[in-house]
Amino acid sequence: MKPLQISPETAITLSKQLGVPLEHLMHMPQHILLQKIAELSKKPGTEPSAAEAASEEKDEQ
Repeated sequence: MKPLQISPETAITLSKQLGVPLEHLMHMPQHILLQKIAELSKKPGTEPSAAEAASEEKDEQ
């Protein structure tokens, strides 16, 4: 499985918001990452920009 194709800035932001080490995030299966982003966007008080940025990058592929 190849690493996710997301920008370094997005990877760092998602890693911090999800509480997942960067190395784990980069090798996380895409469907699991999208599920975690969806859960993150449902939580009140979280910044949606990181989740939106990640989903926009996925759409571009």
